[in-house]
Amino acid sequence: MFRIMSIREDDSKMVILMRNDLKMGKGKAAAQAAHAAVVCALSIKKKDPAAFDRWMLSGQTKIVLRVDSERDLFEFKAIADAQGINNAIIRDAGRTQLEPGTYTCLGLGPDESSALDKITGELKMF
Repeated sequence: MFRIMSIREDDSKMVILMRNDLKMGKGKAAAQAAHAAVVCALSIKKKDPAAFDRWMLSGQTKIVLRVDSERDLFEFKAIADAQGINNAIIRDAGRTQLEPGTYTCLGLGPDESSALDKITGELKMF
């Protein structure tokens, strides 16, 4: 059950950073983004139910941005960890397009839009 609260529609979102260098097919990239969204949502629901509720009530906004390398993923993960932002890095099982264990994307949040924008605001859409 969700708590009713007064929020603005843009108060909470999730950002998914997708590796652009892997040249995944559209379906593969969508599946990887979905993995990140599910892991982040389940994680925040356990750690901070109020944050989960805010995100759910604000429309479950998800933004997918691109990064150029595995190194970039881990740099953004380190920043998120240092700032206490919920995150999940996703590794592919290697059943289709990628080698097993390939890091594909990083989910950030859900969190306040302004907190995520400080970290990812300069990145371009995937």
